[in-house]
Amino acid sequence: MLIPMADVPRWHADRNGHDTVAIVHGEETLTWGQLERRANARARAFADLGVRPGDFVAVGLPNSNVFYENTFAIWKCGATPCSLSYRLPRGEAAAILELLKPSLVIGGEADWNAPKSVPADFAPQGYSDEPVLGPLARYWKAMTSGGSTGRPKVIVDHMPAATDPKVPPLVMHEYVKLLNPGPLYHNAPFIISHSALFAGGLLVGMKKFDAEEAMRLIEKNRIEWVNFVPTMMNRIWALPNRATFDVSSLRVVFHMAAPMPQWLKEQWIDWLGAERIYELYGGTERQAATVIPGTEWVKRKGSVGRVEIGAAKVVGEDGRELPPGETGEIYLKAADGPGTTYHYLGAEPKRTVDGWESLGDIGRIDEEGYIWLADRRSDMILRGGANVYPAEVEAALMAHPDIVTCAVVGLPDADLGQSIHAVLQLREDADASSTLAALPTFLADRISKPKHPGSYEIVSDAVRDDAGKVRRTMLRDERVRWVEDGRDFRIAAPRT
Repeated sequence: MLIPMADVPRWHADRNGHDTVAIVHGEETLTWGQLERRANARARAFADLGVRPGDFVAVGLPNSNVFYENTFAIWKCGATPCSLSYRLPRGEAAAILELLKPSLVIGGEADWNAPKSVPADFAPQGYSDEPVLGPLARYWKAMTSGGSTGRPKVIVDHMPAATDPKVPPLVMHEYVKLLNPGPLYHNAPFIISHSALFAGGLLVGMKKFDAEEAMRLIEKNRIEWVNFVPTMMNRIWALPNRATFDVSSLRVVFHMAAPMPQWLKEQWIDWLGAERIYELYGGTERQAATVIPGTEWVKRKGSVGRVEIGAAKVVGEDGRELPPGETGEIYLKAADGPGTTYHYLGAEPKRTVDGWESLGDIGRIDEEGYIWLADRRSDMILRGGANVYPAEVEAALMAHPDIVTCAVVGLPDADLGQSIHAVLQLREDADASSTLAALPTFLADRISKPKHPGSYEIVSDAVRDDAGKVRRTMLRDERVRWVEDGRDFRIAAPRT
């Protein structure tokens, strides 16, 4: 039973009560009735500002209740929301807005110089909040990507703005209590938080991720479903008081969007039980995806699962499909053929003539169809003729208790071609000299010597955002310039 996403607030308000709370951020709550009425008023205001069916509307807002008032209002206009980081620098924002050509920008920075915009605190005045009966939006969302490559693009999802409130995705259930700890300008938090609302659930959002606060919210709200990224799970695991929180309500803990260190996943499975841990692999493009429950993962540690809808294969350097077990570039195909799930603005897909597409991931597929990821082709480091995958080195580094986050990049090296450089953020109480001195021995039990970083750098700011994403190309290019300029920023790896 499909209904327009625009009608979801009214649908649940009529069935579950207009005064039933739908969304919570901090001390601020929003009921189903309030969400419906405020979205209706906003939709009428947006229409007066020129938003028409088929348009794109850019949303540059932090996580908040108001964010959802805007997305539902956009769907009520028959338009498509595109969520952007509200802190995007002017140049990157300008590039995206040029591709998107939105009829309206909500929020964002003042220096974005959008042709038509309203501020983040825009509140429509004098508009009716009675139901809006507009046309169905052709595309339910458009998300940005490409920050890691330096070439922004927009991924337009081909699913229309309609949903079945009784058939939620990803082992959710109707009226699920869900915690969203991730930023809404990333695809997974956007999809998952709205899916909880489509199912009539209680959405508890975090304005910014904090490990201890996440545990408190799970306990307080009896949260049943949450999606983390490995960075978040690592920070939670490191909490000295983690075991004091009651997380017995959790039925599902998903993780996605970034590589998961095997040791960390094993710890979470030991803590919560394999039946509660799930992993998803797939792109915003939706050509194909995998989901692997923890009960299956423990039998194939490191796998991200099998493709259930669509197809996957591994291709070698010569463009030929590789046999099971061999590592190469992973290609995906949508079940209904190329171009059925998305299209790009500002880029062209890497697509073969017969419809297979690559997102740039490297990995292998075993005899039973299970996928094992290595890294992204663009991130691979070629050291002395050997391929080194940054994600493997990062996973080993992040197992050290003093390391909060890290990123590994390849830098020019006259002898080896590239050297391995690790950018580390340490715990505040960690002694940098002691930590670095201990790393050669610590890494020796986890990765081979050729994969050990040749140099380190200690930074105070996180190199990954709350969605677990790292802009590796930006980090690498910046440090390559530093090398060329003769800047002294590298700490040589201790000798063993």
